[in-house]
Amino acid sequence: MSLLSIRNFSVSIENKEILHDLSMEVEADTLTVVMGKNGTGKSTLAYALMGHPAYKVPSGEAIFNGEPIVGMAADKIAKMGMFLGFQQPVEVPGVTVVKFLQTATRALNGGELNYDIFQEELLTVLEKLGIDQSFLYRYLNDGFSGGEKKRLEILQLLMLKPKLAILDEPDSGLDVDAMKVVAEGINMARKNGTAILLITHYKRLLNYLNPDRVIVLADGTLARDGGMELADKIESDGYDFLTSRIS
Repeated sequence: MSLLSIRNFSVSIENKEILHDLSMEVEADTLTVVMGKNGTGKSTLAYALMGHPAYKVPSGEAIFNGEPIVGMAADKIAKMGMFLGFQQPVEVPGVTVVKFLQTATRALNGGELNYDIFQEELLTVLEKLGIDQSFLYRYLNDGFSGGEKKRLEILQLLMLKPKLAILDEPDSGLDVDAMKVVAEGINMARKNGTAILLITHYKRLLNYLNPDRVIVLADGTLARDGGMELADKIESDGYDFLTSRIS
């Protein structure tokens, strides 16, 4: 059974349908890449799966870890083991990074938190990602650079250890060094058993990863389904080769 199964999935926002009859699977312990032009529904897919109330699902289903999640609140989906890494993370003045991580970890663990184990693991992850400990005492994304925000998303991913992580353009706006940190974090998460659904425009991040599958969206539905050859084709020819959709 697939970890995530999407069948005939249509999504609309403000009465405009963005995704149309999308069907796809995400298997456990895999890295699935979703590519496509702007406006093809990549971020819409991420938000709809995570239960954002502004994204309506008039038809179709999404089954995560054996349970239907359409119409379920975002916090319940998160507790089931789904994580969303935002393309543009929200700034939260007044809440420190470490307090946020403690609160989120406690919520996922039924209200329990072993502070000694948490602290030891947190310091280990910081060291592996090359993040200074002072980072923990800054307010959540407040005044962070683009690279710092993306590092924080990866830090959350590694601390919360979800079954499935949906990462919405984690490479957006990053220089090479920051991208390598993000890629290292994604690879660490995979070793921890987290399946990854990675949304990106470009191949450059994939050069540091080993995707199992590449899916291309066009016109709000599945246009191509294959491997890294699709990312290579997009890099060399752009998206103009998408002259037809898969029915």
